[in-house]
Amino acid sequence: MRVSAVVERAGVPTVSLVSQGFVGLAKTSSLGMGMPDLGIAMVPGHPDVQTDEELERNVLSVTLEQVISCLTSLEQGMERIVEPGPREVVFEGSIDEVNRYFYENLWTDGVPIMPPTRGRIEAFLAFTDRAPHEVLGIMLPENRAATIWSIAVNGVMAGCRPEYMPILVSLVEAMVDPKYGVEHSGNTPGSETQIVINGPLIKELGFNYEQGAMRDGFQANTSIGRFWRLFLSNVTGFQRHQNDKATFGGTWRVVMAENEDVLAEIGWPSLCADMGLAAGGNGIFIARYTGGKVILSVYGNTAEECLIYLADGVKNITGWELIFTVGVAAGTYKPLLVLSPIIAKTIAKSGFSKADVQKYLFENTRITARQFDNYIGTYTNTVPGRRTLFDLVKLGKAPKIYGASRDPERLVPIVFRPEDIMVAVGGDPLRTNCYVFSQNGYIGSPTAKPVVLPRDWRAKLKAAEL
Repeated sequence: MRVSAVVERAGVPTVSLVSQGFVGLAKTSSLGMGMPDLGIAMVPGHPDVQTDEELERNVLSVTLEQVISCLTSLEQGMERIVEPGPREVVFEGSIDEVNRYFYENLWTDGVPIMPPTRGRIEAFLAFTDRAPHEVLGIMLPENRAATIWSIAVNGVMAGCRPEYMPILVSLVEAMVDPKYGVEHSGNTPGSETQIVINGPLIKELGFNYEQGAMRDGFQANTSIGRFWRLFLSNVTGFQRHQNDKATFGGTWRVVMAENEDVLAEIGWPSLCADMGLAAGGNGIFIARYTGGKVILSVYGNTAEECLIYLADGVKNITGWELIFTVGVAAGTYKPLLVLSPIIAKTIAKSGFSKADVQKYLFENTRITARQFDNYIGTYTNTVPGRRTLFDLVKLGKAPKIYGASRDPERLVPIVFRPEDIMVAVGGDPLRTNCYVFSQNGYIGSPTAKPVVLPRDWRAKLKAAEL
């Protein structure tokens, strides 16, 4: 659709061929690009599960006629929706009436919100030195401006406290960062973003960083996680049954706070420090993950005894995501392993740094080239031409380590570099369980931003506690 928009602006008529399940996304995307009249021709069903004969029949009987119609006639596109102004009062009524109105207008996540009154919004704005009208970026797919005001509005709706505002601003700065790739948030795997927070704010604002670290119930962890989903829907524009095309999807994730005390004790850097932020400072980390699972009851009193099991967990959660290592986007797959504090301390006791852990995992999560090729070209239709690892190395699209020979049983790494297997520490301090996330590659790349506090932070925080 983006290519079509560029060509249309150059004065050349176009038509985009769209699989039936993506027609709604195509229409809303064209509207967001400011070109609601872009031509769309539907391909019935899904090409990946059709025979050549079925696909030809569908194209000739349905698609071709729509292509000709788009190129020879001027049809009315989607109706342009006039949105209310940023400070316009959109509704007045009881809390039940407000929630019904917001729900009907798709401004909620399906459950009641806190009405964003002017007074509540102003309370949030008091916790930032930035102007309400400041634009942090233009959000794809609907080209809507992300402003300090809209951050405050959605923070109120999510049930956040005003003092969370500096974190919310940093999250949106990460969301608009091109490296993160927010425009892919409606993709069909339905991946969800995990937020991780580091720094003194964890204790100052009451984040849970111990038992149940990814469970709801603590206001800071829970409401900020909810804020992410609301902002993604209300400002970025990903709406259910429209341009959010998750096949299954999931709900928003609770913010995870790292255990800074344990990190300091064992001398390991935080996740945000790994991303280049100042050690000991306040920061947030985001990445989109396709799924996660518990690695239960890690057993051993040395690093090697623990890591052999952890490596198995990282390797086994990785499947089709290998297309982000080689095939679709080289070197962008970055799984996350979360160690419980007692396991992190056990590993560190053996003299292992975090870099040592990552090096071990890099070497011991390798799989056969046959299995890798199955995921990128046999089981799926994601890599053009269904080329093998050996083919891709010969074409210069993968490092030589992936094409050392044609032996299908040779072992190859699941990531490009040791540091691509990211490591965090959190959860119950005395449980030997760990957790691993498979990651969505460049469609939600790991991104970190510092949290900037306003002037007179201490005074404002103290006043908020009264």
